[in-house]
Amino acid sequence: VVARTDRAYTSLVEQLSSRTVSRGYCALAWGHVDPPRGVIDAPIGRSDREPTRMAVSDHGREARTHYVVERVFTEPTDASLLTCHLETGRTHQIRVHLAAIGHPVVGDDRYRGRRAKIEVDRPFLHAATLAFDHPVTGERMAFESPLPADLAAVLAILR
Repeated sequence: VVARTDRAYTSLVEQLSSRTVSRGYCALAWGHVDPPRGVIDAPIGRSDREPTRMAVSDHGREARTHYVVERVFTEPTDASLLTCHLETGRTHQIRVHLAAIGHPVVGDDRYRGRRAKIEVDRPFLHAATLAFDHPVTGERMAFESPLPADLAAVLAILR
């Protein structure tokens, strides 16, 4: 989302701060995520070992990711298709949280998700939905984005 006016910018910043913006993501994670619905509540900050990476850290800022397992795959490898909703918005939040619970995002070099069993050139993470209040009218605006072809092709192989 890009604000074209100062008024729109101020409104969007306020909505993000008050956590009324809804952001939904589609992610493919390694393994069988259990329980099938949950909240990952773990602070995120800069990694002590690699300052260009983020990590779960006691010195980090609060971060909460809600997830629901939509589908579990067993062939050719174990993976879970998730819908994730951000309560907070930290850098690399979904990627860091899923790696922290032992289920990194498929294809994610940075957070231990690159494996030969599933070929993908990028993290399997897609911003699928976005909803916020229009900065002028107050009307709730909702947008959906279909899964890109390269990620859909990965799912077709797993089905």
